[in-house]
Amino acid sequence: MKRRDFLKQSTLASSMFFVPQFLKAFELGTNTTFSNKKVVIIQLKGGNDGLNTVVPFENDIYHNARKTIALQKSEIIKIADGVGLHPSLAPLRNLYDKGFVSIINNVGYPNPNLSHFRSTDIWQTASASNEYLQNGWIGRFLDHTKAESYNAIEVDESLSLMLKGKHQNGLAITNPKMFYSSLREPFFNKIVNNYQDPHLNEHNLGYLYATMIEAKSSSKYIFEKTKTKSQTATTYPKNILGKQMKTIADFVKSGLETQVYYAGLSGFDTHANQQNQQSNLLKIYAETMEAFVNDLEKNNVFDDVLILTFSEFGRRVHQNQSFGTDHGAANNVFVIGKHLKKNGLYNNLPNLAQLDKTGNIQYEIDFREIYATILDKWLQVDGRAILNKSFSKLQFV
Repeated sequence: MKRRDFLKQSTLASSMFFVPQFLKAFELGTNTTFSNKKVVIIQLKGGNDGLNTVVPFENDIYHNARKTIALQKSEIIKIADGVGLHPSLAPLRNLYDKGFVSIINNVGYPNPNLSHFRSTDIWQTASASNEYLQNGWIGRFLDHTKAESYNAIEVDESLSLMLKGKHQNGLAITNPKMFYSSLREPFFNKIVNNYQDPHLNEHNLGYLYATMIEAKSSSKYIFEKTKTKSQTATTYPKNILGKQMKTIADFVKSGLETQVYYAGLSGFDTHANQQNQQSNLLKIYAETMEAFVNDLEKNNVFDDVLILTFSEFGRRVHQNQSFGTDHGAANNVFVIGKHLKKNGLYNNLPNLAQLDKTGNIQYEIDFREIYATILDKWLQVDGRAILNKSFSKLQFV
């Protein structure tokens, strides 16, 4: 293959998101620490309003700060004294009543950043607010365990920073059959068949070859494992998150040796007219979570799955003049699993009488404590080595 043709077609591949956005893979050998435990991570993108999600409906400060958008006692789904869920979360209440949900309140980090992009990077890399990391905490998990690239999958068209490691990345896949077929095109076969071309090493293109060969191997493995679907079918909501979670459920049911899955639901940046927008999004989230859990339960694979839902920050306590809320700080996090050690309300709701100097909810639990707990107690790896620091462990698993 001529160098000019190779470069030309390689550029074409990159523009189609196959390389490098779909993945960055090296042949690192097999995962020596693989366990059957799986984590499904869901981001509510845009900054979900935690106060109108888990509602302190008897708190006067809450009602005074939100004259228009505060939820009333008659609307909410009561789960404890003075605490209720947004009415759109009725399907999640069904899981809550089974003991499958732990609500962790006041989750954040010191010196919070209120930029969507920066705060998302902080959550995805597990960095401090003044620290800039180039790889994600799941990417470092792949590096640490020397896992194959398919050990972490994002159900999307491009790969987020969370799944990018220093040596190994996860995969971004929306359709395993399409992913497999794409990597069987003549262009990819031509590259693989010309791996001894001296131009590869002469122009540092050996990396691209290694990426291609690993991608093709991973795509074949995923396709072969998932092409036989389970006979126990579940109907999912017909929306983007429903499609993502159905794909993840199919992956889990197939026996795929993937330990981390990542998906997201956008639209939570509710600066104006928050009520209807948040209500619709929480309904999508709750209905999809119930369908996903029911699907896994029917197929006897829910025992080894832990679901983590987070948003990059919460909203301010006081509503704004546009009947919405602006960027805040600490927020609630949902953990869903079958054998939680502490379900229900994990800790107290925020103290609205003691806000930080900017008028935001103060954090009580560092989000990296949740990550450390999942790594050490669930995935059974050294969280300190992955998070670059030791964090306290929580008691939800």
